[in-house]
Order: sequence, then structure tokens, then C-alpha cells
Amino acid sequence: MAASGPCGSKRKNESSVEGSSSNKKPAFAWNKGLLASMDDPELQEYVDERVVIIKDKYPKAKHHFLVLPKENIPNLKSLKPSHLDLLKYLHKKGKEIIHRTDETLKFRLGYHAIPSMSHLHLHVISQDFDSPCLKNKKHWNSFTTEYFFDSKDIINMLKDEGKVQLDSSKFQEMLKRNLRCHVCRKEFSTMPALKTHIKVHNYRIT
Repeated sequence: MAASGPCGSKRKNESSVEGSSSNKKPAFAWNKGLLASMDDPELQEYVDERVVIIKDKYPKAKHHFLVLPKENIPNLKSLKPSHLDLLKYLHKKGKEIIHRTDETLKFRLGYHAIPSMSHLHLHVISQDFDSPCLKNKKHWNSFTTEYFFDSKDIINMLKDEGKVQLDSSKFQEMLKRNLRCHVCRKEFSTMPALKTHIKVHNYRIT
């Protein structure tokens, strides 16, 4: 996951934009990068016998963490009923990192429908989306449409159906949607205009 700047300006298909793919070898290397990041003490926020919590290397908001199990679980499709307790534990630890970070800000805990990074990871992201790493439509839509599944919905899906199975073609189309504010749903033609607009909204819990 090497990069020349805070948002990986030299990295191709950069960041946690979900659903992007490439046949080139560099892309294959970076999509395994979470495993290396888990062992990076500069990124680690919390470690115990079951999980590692790291700062997202290319954050899409003021606060953006990833909660990763130490168990080798490649993605949501790899989940089995026996992982239900682990998913609940990831959610619990995600809530705890929010409490230690800023309890006044609004956060979401969830998973991308089609993660580009190999190894299961729960996003814990503040809803201000104030970050220079948030650059394009795919970035925005991956966190503000149905492409982003709430953690509790994934837990319930695994509990009720015994697996997590999502229609990849359906979710790929979501990344192409027009830019809309995640609060008031106003539409914008460019990311700079949208990012200027969202500053008017209050992202704090009242």
C-alpha cells in the first residue's frame, strides 16, 4: 500500500474504492495490502486476540477506521454461521473506537458490497466526509448509497440466511449514480461543489 502522499497519489485504482479491478500485477499487490497494514504500528489503534483496528490509510472522512479480524476471512462471501459471534465482536469494537474518538460526531459502521481490498474489514467512518482523499464519484457513492451495508444488517443477514450473498452487478451500477448530498439529497455535478455544500450540514449528534 505504498504511496507518495497522504492519499496515495501514485497508487493506481487508489484507496478503498470498492468494485474496481485490474489485471495488472500492481493492483493484485495492493489489494492484499490490508494484511501488511494490520501489522503497521503507526496505523494500529487497537489490538487484542481477535481483532486489529487500524486507521484507514486513505481516509474518506475526518475519522475513518477499519476493524479487521485476525482470523483469515477474505470477504463477506466467506462468512459462515459460525462467524456470527465474530461479526458482533467487530461491531462492538467499532462502537468502542467511536467512543474513544469523538462521541459527538455521527458515525456509520458498515461493509462495502464489493470490497476491493482482500480480508474482511468493517468500516467505522464519521459522516462529515471531510478528507482530501475523497476525490471522485466512486468514492462518494461507495459510502453514501446502498453499496454501503450497515454492520447490523450484515449480522442479521448472516443470522437469518446463514450466509452473505450479494448481487455484484446490481451494486456496481450504484457507483455510477449522480452525486447527491447524503443528508438533503441535493444533486451536484462535481465533487468540489458537493464537498463545499456538505459543510453546511451538522454532523454532530444532537
